[in-house]
Amino acid sequence: MPFKKLHLEIQEKLKDQEIVTPTTFQSKSIPVIKSGSNVYCTAPKNSGKTTTLILTTLQKLKYEAVGDLPRAIVLVENKEKAKELYDAFLTYTRHSSLRVYVGLDHVYLDLQKSEIFEGIDILISTPTNMNKLFLLNGVSTSQLKIFSIDDAEFLTQKKAYNSLMSISQSIAKCQFVIYSEKMLPVLKRFESYFMEYSKKIAV
Repeated sequence: MPFKKLHLEIQEKLKDQEIVTPTTFQSKSIPVIKSGSNVYCTAPKNSGKTTTLILTTLQKLKYEAVGDLPRAIVLVENKEKAKELYDAFLTYTRHSSLRVYVGLDHVYLDLQKSEIFEGIDILISTPTNMNKLFLLNGVSTSQLKIFSIDDAEFLTQKKAYNSLMSISQSIAKCQFVIYSEKMLPVLKRFESYFMEYSKKIAV
C-alpha cells in the first residue's frame, strides 16, 4: 500500500478526506516517484495523477518548510489550472508550515520576485511566467528537489515548449516527473535532455 509508506502527516490528511485506497495508477507510480527517478506518468483522466503529484511532492519535502528557496516547482498550462492546483495543495498543506506560491502571468514580475524571496517551498506557475522569472534571477534552483509538470499535453504549444527547454537548462540537478494522458512525441523528446534515464509508468 503506497499510502502506508507516506509521511504520517500526509496519511492523516488522506484520512481526513476519506481517501483510503490508492488507485491502480497511484499504486504503480508513487513508489517509483519516491525512489527519486525521473518518471513519465501516463494514465487516463480521473486516475489520480494530480493527487499523486501533490502527495509525492509533499513526501519529497518531508512535509515541512525549510529555508527560503523553492524546493519544488510545478508547471501547469494556464492561470486557471494554477489556481486549481494551488487550492488542491492547500487541502493538504493547511495547518502545516509548508508555503505554496502561485506565480501568474498577469501579476507584475517584480512583485512575484519579491514575494518569492520572502520564502516559499512549492512554486506553481506556467512555463512562460516561470521562464521570465528565471531570466530575471527571480527564482533560485540551488535547493530544488522535484520538478513536476501536470497535464503536460500543453507542451505541444511552441511557446510553452521553448520556455520549458530554457528553464531546464538552468537546473543542475533535480528529479523531473511528467504527467499526461498519452505519451506524445513532444514529451518523448525530453529523454534527450532533462528526462534521461527516466522510468515510465503507464495505466
